[in-house]
Amino acid sequence: MSEEITASEPSEKQLIRGVGLMGATTLNMIDMIGVGPFITMPLIIAAMGGPQAMIGWICGALLVVCDGLVWAELGASMPHSGGPYNYLKEIYGAGRLGRLMSFLFIWQLTFSAPLSIASGSIGFASYATYVFPNLDHTFYAQEFKWAIPVLGEFTLNVAATLGTAVAIAIVALCVFLLYRKITIVERFAKVLWVVVMLTILWVIFAGLTNFNPALAFSFPENAFVLDQRFFLGLGSALLVAVYDYWGYYNVNFFAGEVREPEKTIPRAIMLSIFAVAVIYIVMNISILGVIPWQEFMETAKSDARKYVVSVFMERLYGGTAGVVATLLIMFTAFASVFSLLLGYSRVPFAAAQDGNYFKIFEKVHPRHRFPYVSLLIMGGIAALFCFFKLADVVAALVVIRITIQFLAQIVGLLILRKTRPEMPRPFKMWLYPVPALIAVAGFLYVMFMRPNFEKEIRYAIVLIVVGLLIYFVRAYRREEFPFNRETPSPEMINPDENQ
Repeated sequence: MSEEITASEPSEKQLIRGVGLMGATTLNMIDMIGVGPFITMPLIIAAMGGPQAMIGWICGALLVVCDGLVWAELGASMPHSGGPYNYLKEIYGAGRLGRLMSFLFIWQLTFSAPLSIASGSIGFASYATYVFPNLDHTFYAQEFKWAIPVLGEFTLNVAATLGTAVAIAIVALCVFLLYRKITIVERFAKVLWVVVMLTILWVIFAGLTNFNPALAFSFPENAFVLDQRFFLGLGSALLVAVYDYWGYYNVNFFAGEVREPEKTIPRAIMLSIFAVAVIYIVMNISILGVIPWQEFMETAKSDARKYVVSVFMERLYGGTAGVVATLLIMFTAFASVFSLLLGYSRVPFAAAQDGNYFKIFEKVHPRHRFPYVSLLIMGGIAALFCFFKLADVVAALVVIRITIQFLAQIVGLLILRKTRPEMPRPFKMWLYPVPALIAVAGFLYVMFMRPNFEKEIRYAIVLIVVGLLIYFVRAYRREEFPFNRETPSPEMINPDENQ
């Protein structure tokens, strides 16, 4: 392993390696499941025009398995808090292009991580409207539009409702619960996982015991004709499916707090992906066997899609069951926000320790040994994003993350294999390099094979350009890459720390 990674280990000893395989897997799974599959099913069916939308779920599972193998190999080789920040720095050179790439990762994370956290909180509030319809009351709504030369028109929808206040309160509660030692957090995560699994199993049981194959497999005419409409619909369905599966890499972000990370990280990633893929596919097919897909098509653009599983349980068992299901799904959304905040709060901490982010982020709680400033700031930004619409949040999140992080990371693994064959690899990608190539092709498909894909691409381009400007101004002042001075190693900065 390189000197840069080795040198980061002493500072990471401030953290506690208290998360085992069970804890890591449960944190991944509650991150992955969240409220996504309970709220996006009508969108996927509307995108493909029928129950053939299950192809989107299956293809999405295959895509994240391929990408998960990338995360597994990199995470086992560089098991430190911050995950991709360390990978990009190591792959592209800590004193060279890696300095820029790792900065851009942190820059996009400043937006994409709070977007991801906010999506879970907004989903929580959306399901709460089933029990408390007044939460939909809007105090303020505004669409902002502005034009940028070359790129075109940008739009931003902002709304303040009673549900927005609920979403913000959920973020605040998760920050409060995470404000403690990691070993306590792991135990709490296991409790959350049990409730999440019971909720999922109940929904699956309800669907399977009332399953009607004639409904589930009543495909429309020309459902499998491979024309432009099919492939565009698949692209839209894949974008939503990828969002619902994301979270399998959560363990990589807090890897510095994982026991036996070389074994635990790959196992937690693969176990969580396979378990959640089975759960999603079975759950959605079972629901389609009860509620006709045509009904999902009708609700895709209505408020009813916000709580489709509540309606499903109400139809089978009555109003009380609908309320109970709603409360359980709200708990599931809360668990996801909890897990997301835990993982993402560790990334700015790692970058700050490396001197590539604001120094305040490297502060560790003096008693419980966790990065409390990073946790508070990420939670605060996520609360602001709760004022945006869920659909806009999801689309922006997926495209920004793919553009700035995922593609650079996958290509980086291919580069690392070629340039650093001697690097210790406790876990190696199965069937290398096939999964990496499939992941690149799949993510490019998601980005471009959709109606009106240009909207989110514009956001990503602006984010990259602004990030580059900030980096180059700062690098010029510090005489860092590319201005003819390599970043000094941590040993040169603080020689006494490594004695």
